[in-house]
Amino acid sequence: MKFTTDEYLTPYLQSFNRVKNVAHFHGCHAIPKIKNIKKITDGLMDLFFPGRDDRDQDCTLEESVKRNLDYVVEKLSKVIDLAYTFDGKTQEESEELTTIALIDFCTKLPALRRLLKKDAEAGFAGDPAAKNLHEVILCYPAIRALAIHRVAHELFKIGVPLIPRMLNEVMHSDTGIDIHPGAEIGESFFIDHGTGVVIGETTIIGNNVKLYQGVTLGALSFPKDGCGLLLRGAKRHPTIGNNVTIYANATILGDIKIGDYSIIGSSAWIKTDIEPYSRVLIPEPEIIISHRKPKSN
Repeated sequence: MKFTTDEYLTPYLQSFNRVKNVAHFHGCHAIPKIKNIKKITDGLMDLFFPGRDDRDQDCTLEESVKRNLDYVVEKLSKVIDLAYTFDGKTQEESEELTTIALIDFCTKLPALRRLLKKDAEAGFAGDPAAKNLHEVILCYPAIRALAIHRVAHELFKIGVPLIPRMLNEVMHSDTGIDIHPGAEIGESFFIDHGTGVVIGETTIIGNNVKLYQGVTLGALSFPKDGCGLLLRGAKRHPTIGNNVTIYANATILGDIKIGDYSIIGSSAWIKTDIEPYSRVLIPEPEIIISHRKPKSN
């Protein structure tokens, strides 16, 4: 007897919400696709750092920037429009809001690129393993993560739905660095190595800050209202001052402040404010070395 799915279809369909303007995944609206978000992240890297694309070899800087800018704007326009429609806006509202978002993006591009140049320079200045600035830009995952985050953050600030989070999740998948698009990051920021870094939504990071792999800037708890519902958007992540260094696997939780020029040692666990010019270390673990007898043949 050939197996068919007919008898299983109706029970499964009953699990769907068929309310109009709620059932976005059920044919009511198209949705932005991750594969198109991925194309945008690649296009942004070519736009911020021309010369990465083979087509750049036989053209001027102006031609390269124009081609890459047009490409990114075209792709962004489509996914932002879909995101607004998915969020319940009319087609007319979506088109108007998409235009506003694209104007905001293009207006802020010069400032974003200057920030990224400072991020790359901070990476080169702080890593003796880097041979030159080009190596940092082409090879270091932090530069890709920050390039995408800084764009996603600007879209997040003006209320573009869904796309900022999708951009950062593609970046997370590519680099192992997880930054919520709501996080505010100052200039000359760098993440060395990067794998396992988590930066939460309401984190604020000052200028000239350096993180190492495995650092978590997270929430200690989630504030709730009188009905027990989560207060979304409430400040619940750390504020990191200027000129702070946070070493590998340190965990900093809650709406606390790490003062300027502080150094947070590896694997520290912090839930309280730290005064400026502090050094926070945990005791070195006791090392036990035992000698083993060689196995006899």
